[in-house]
Amino acid sequence: MSTESDIREFLASRRAKITPQQAGLPAFGGNRRVPGLRREEVALLAGVSIDYYVRLERGHLAGASEEVLDSVANALQLDDAERAHLYDLARAAAKRPSRRLKRPRGPLPDSVVRVLNSLSDCPAFIRNGRLDVLATNPLGRALYSPLYTREARQPVNLARFQFLDPAGREFFPHWEESVNTTVALLRTEAGRAPGDSDLTGLIGELVTRSEEFRTAWAKHNVRLHYTGRKAFRHPAIGEITLDFDAMELPAQPGLTLTAYSTPPNTPDHDKLQLLATWAATEDSQQNANPTATDQQA
Repeated sequence: MSTESDIREFLASRRAKITPQQAGLPAFGGNRRVPGLRREEVALLAGVSIDYYVRLERGHLAGASEEVLDSVANALQLDDAERAHLYDLARAAAKRPSRRLKRPRGPLPDSVVRVLNSLSDCPAFIRNGRLDVLATNPLGRALYSPLYTREARQPVNLARFQFLDPAGREFFPHWEESVNTTVALLRTEAGRAPGDSDLTGLIGELVTRSEEFRTAWAKHNVRLHYTGRKAFRHPAIGEITLDFDAMELPAQPGLTLTAYSTPPNTPDHDKLQLLATWAATEDSQQNANPTATDQQA
């Protein structure tokens, strides 16, 4: 899909979400042919001509100034993630480099791996914008063990497992919420890194093979995903809900460290301790059987 069509569909989808009443406009006429705002209403709110806004919505963001982009974002009541996505699309249209530095290639630095492993009481992992899991600490690998036992390709990918493996629906019990989050994160990354061929290939595979992904992708939703709660249904410990905090790694542009935790003296904290016990048992069994370990790796 081209940048122009991404811009067109993103702006049209955001315009469709806002009613005249929400925008502080009188709702003239009882029969509106479009959901949400008309183009001329967005132009009025943004302080630009109708012809100019129509040109923007057709995908021609390359020459738009920051002031115009801000005005359009304000008119459409974009949140922080949507506003950043609009700027990313404008950069892509102008073929300007992303705000992010070049994404790192190769293995993670030893210092980053040491930090990850120091989080011994919390499941933690490092991912890139494509949702490839690049590294985990032992408890993180235990939490995401279904990915490692079922995914043949490396690195394992959260979106591929979720949409293309039947076990994905079982592992993510709050399915609709999880689907929306995953797709929104990939849509956000697509705006940040339009030239990422690996990302384009992943999205193409998911669009082709998963109707649920295809439907969610067409909504053009984006989001920032720094903190919240996430539920899992683990084959060894059952359902567990964890708080998460995601931290971007400034020295490793495009990479995010996510750590899960639970409040003490709660059922979920007890289950997290049970997961640690299960992980230790699995590790000792694998160490006693090197052949099985080698085959799994």
